[in-house]
Amino acid sequence: MSTDTIPAFESSLSELGVDFVRTTAREFDAALDDVVEQPAVGVPLPFAGVSLPDAVSEASSVDDLEDAATGVTPAGYGIASYGSVVLQGGPEGVEPVSLYGDTHLAVVAASDVLPDMADAIPRIAADIRDGRGEAVIATGASATADMGALVQGVHGPTNVVVVVLTDR
Repeated sequence: MSTDTIPAFESSLSELGVDFVRTTAREFDAALDDVVEQPAVGVPLPFAGVSLPDAVSEASSVDDLEDAATGVTPAGYGIASYGSVVLQGGPEGVEPVSLYGDTHLAVVAASDVLPDMADAIPRIAADIRDGRGEAVIATGASATADMGALVQGVHGPTNVVVVVLTDR
């Protein structure tokens, strides 16, 4: 990761209307207090020294997902030039938690933000070779213009917040 990657990521996200929060593991809970709407559900976060805050419960049923205003998930990595996060699937249920709430908070380590798609493709290929072939590249809030005017939130969150752990 170059020193320009995080500012480029923030700029790309801003162009998409995606909120961006920089925080450390120590300040993580306080940073989420400002952006989590209740009720909130999440999946375990794989970052050392970081866990879901008390205000976020682990999703354990479809009802939890349907009732959630916010879903908190890890992102395997980010793609700075696209303002995208790569959500890796698995038994934790990252995909549904990222899609049901009106707001999706994607948490990514600064060290896992890649400059561009050319850097992401080898990583995606390695994930597939290693058996982690499920991934969604999410870029901003869900949107469709199938029926005319652009409408957001039809098949996913209307708001996305990317939380970057600067010390990871």
